[in-house]
Amino acid sequence: MSSTGASADEFLVEQIREGDQHAWRQLIGRYEGRLLAFARSRTARFSDAEDLVQEAFIGFAHSLAHFDSSRSLETYLFTILRYKLYDQLRSKKIEALNAPADDEDWWDRIIPEEGETPSDAAVQAEAAKTQGELLATVMRRLIHELRDRQAFDDLQVIELVFYGGWRNLRVAELLDMDQKAVAGVKFRAIQKLQKFLGQADDKELASLAEDTAEVTVARVWRERRLTCLKRSTLQAHLLDLLEEPWLSYTRFHLDAVGCPMCLANLQDLEEEEAADEHGRAAETIFQSSVGFLKTGGA
Repeated sequence: MSSTGASADEFLVEQIREGDQHAWRQLIGRYEGRLLAFARSRTARFSDAEDLVQEAFIGFAHSLAHFDSSRSLETYLFTILRYKLYDQLRSKKIEALNAPADDEDWWDRIIPEEGETPSDAAVQAEAAKTQGELLATVMRRLIHELRDRQAFDDLQVIELVFYGGWRNLRVAELLDMDQKAVAGVKFRAIQKLQKFLGQADDKELASLAEDTAEVTVARVWRERRLTCLKRSTLQAHLLDLLEEPWLSYTRFHLDAVGCPMCLANLQDLEEEEAADEHGRAAETIFQSSVGFLKTGGA
C-alpha cells in the first residue's frame, strides 16, 4: 500500500476511535469490495460471503482499541476474514466453493500468511488460473497426439499415473507391463509436456520439476476431465459398435480408471435406452390389442 493510502487509513482509524460514524462508513467502503471478492471465491453462497465480511468488520471494531495503526489495515482486516472463513469451513457451518476432495493442502491455504492481502490473493488466483489453462492446453495436445498415433498403451499408463495417482508398480501389474517400461512412458510424457510448455514461452512452468509437474498435472487433469469420452463414443460402446483399439481403451477408462463422469453418462444412456425399449414395447402391445378393443366395443 502507498504511503498516501496508509496515511488515509491511519486518519480514518483515529476518527473512528473518536466515534466518527462517517469515517467508519468510509473505511467499510474502502475495503468491503476486496474482502467480499475474496470471500466469494471461497464460499458456495453469496449470503455466506457477505456474512463473513460483516463479521470481519465487527471483529475489527471489537479489537480497535488494541489495533496498532503502524500495521497495514488491509492485511489486518484480511487476516480476520481468513480466520473466520477457516473456522466456518472447518466446522462445516458454511459450504466451500470447489474445494478439491483430495487436496488436503487446500485447507491450509485458507490460513493467512504474514503480510498477505486480498490484492495478493487475487493476483495469485489469476496466476493459478492462467497456469491451469496453459497446462490443460498442453496436456490436451499430448493426449490428442497419443490418440492420433493410436498409442493407447502409453495413454493408459499416463492416465493411471496422472489422473488416477497410481504408483508405477500398481500400473505395471494392472497393464501387465515391466515397471521400468511404465517409468519410461511416464518420463517421456513429462518431458513432452515440459517441451510443450517451453514452446508456450512460460519459463516458470517450463522449468517444473518432475514431482511438481506430476502433482499439478494430476489436479488439472481431474478438474478439466481431459480424457472423458464423448457421449457418441459411449453410445457406440453401449450398442457394441466400437472397434479396436477404441473398444479396449473405452473399457479401460470405464472399468480401470472408473471415471465418475463417464460412468454417470453411460448410466444415463442405459436408462434412456431402457425407457425407449419400454416405450416401443408399450406401443407394440397397444397396436396389437387395440383392434380387439374396437371389436369388443362394437
